[in-house]
Amino acid sequence: MKPRIIAVANQKGGVGKTTSTVNIAAELVARGQRVLVIDLDPQGNATTSLGINKKALKATVYDVLLGNAPTEIVVTATGREQLQMLPATVELAGAEVELVDEHRREHRLRDALAPIGSSFDTIIIDCPPSLGLLTLNALCAAHGVIIPLQCEYLALEGLAQLKNTIDLVRTSLNPDLNILGVVMTMYDGRTNLAQQVVAEVRQYFPQRIFNTLVPRSIRLSEAPSHGQTIREYDPASKGALAYSMLVDELSRRLEAA
Repeated sequence: MKPRIIAVANQKGGVGKTTSTVNIAAELVARGQRVLVIDLDPQGNATTSLGINKKALKATVYDVLLGNAPTEIVVTATGREQLQMLPATVELAGAEVELVDEHRREHRLRDALAPIGSSFDTIIIDCPPSLGLLTLNALCAAHGVIIPLQCEYLALEGLAQLKNTIDLVRTSLNPDLNILGVVMTMYDGRTNLAQQVVAEVRQYFPQRIFNTLVPRSIRLSEAPSHGQTIREYDPASKGALAYSMLVDELSRRLEAA
């Protein structure tokens, strides 16, 4: 069985990519899945969020992409049963340049995942805030894309560009790629702006926006500092409930696909 590979992408920073990646992964594990998180962002926030000490890492996803280490050796335990990851450090920033002249540069991640695919049910990729070669590798490896979008007006800028990029990748590099949905993050229903942004995205992506709205939440912000998912840090919080509901929706879409 091949795993379902999901990229969490948006070229804008601060929209909730890492928060969504880590907490969707945790929810899928709670449902009995074997999950691999890939940290493809040189900031390494997903690595930190899952409590992994970057200084202790002997190899990272950088080594996987450059062919310096086999993928199965770099896969790192998170201390949680059924949840593993390919970690990242700032060293990954150099990969954008170093991969330029490499053979099958857009498919390095896809090729690297082939030997370990049967070990996981789902692989989730936390993309960097850019549309560079790292994100392109994620899109070429993935079957579906989740687009986190902050409930602020400026967050709408670039959504069309991201969709065009996904369409180009589907046409020329990865015909299996589809948009699984847009998830609205940092939602505050008390503001007219948040409601207006959600309404505008519903017009733009009427069939693809998730009904679940991830709230603006201090608890969601605090959890990574403890190396925990929101399910571990505060399972009764609004953030935990939102990600549980989001994964319910996501599971239905994956089954339909």
